Amino acid sequence: MRPPLDAAARPDEQALRDIVYQTQWLMHALRIARSLGLASWCIGAGPLRNAVWDHLHGYSAPSRLADIDLAYFAPENLTQQHDDALLAALQSMAPDLPWEVTNQAAVHLWFGSHFGHDVAPLRSLAEAIATWPEYATAVGIYLDDADGLRIIAPHGLQDLLQMRIRHNPVRASAETYRQRTLQKRYQERWPDVVVDPAPSTPPTP
Repeated sequence: MRPPLDAAARPDEQALRDIVYQTQWLMHALRIARSLGLASWCIGAGPLRNAVWDHLHGYSAPSRLADIDLAYFAPENLTQQHDDALLAALQSMAPDLPWEVTNQAAVHLWFGSHFGHDVAPLRSLAEAIATWPEYATAVGIYLDDADGLRIIAPHGLQDLLQMRIRHNPVRASAETYRQRTLQKRYQERWPDVVVDPAPSTPPTP
């Protein structure tokens, strides 16, 4: 059952909650993820973006999902085996969903080899979300024990709800952003989306 309206919620937060509560596959994924009992977790980025933009475009069927990103923060266990065990648990409970699991506390261990420059360890899940490549997708949600929808949005919800893609330069380079905008085909999939161009790279002195 849906929790009552939070009178203190901002209009943008309530708008997001309304959309998520109406999105059955996402609510199912959130309840499955909650059952893992993680102390700090969320589903965010692509799945949330898809749900919101599908709703705002009036699509009757959900867009194709590359994966469902379960992000969590557990500095006490940075092993790949821990991620793998959580992934296996999710797949056993909901094998129809394309799960992906990442401990954000361990990102600094592989970021350099993947993106070409080293980064400092993150200190919280909110700090991790704040580094995600576009402001519209730097948002996470999770369910509390009473099915209340909690939102982690370090940069706010404006870009997500206004369907705008902008580069978040905290960790993603301009080239990474450029490649993502080409790969994701945002405007082909959601025609009302506005995609800001990648920032110009200054010339090498």
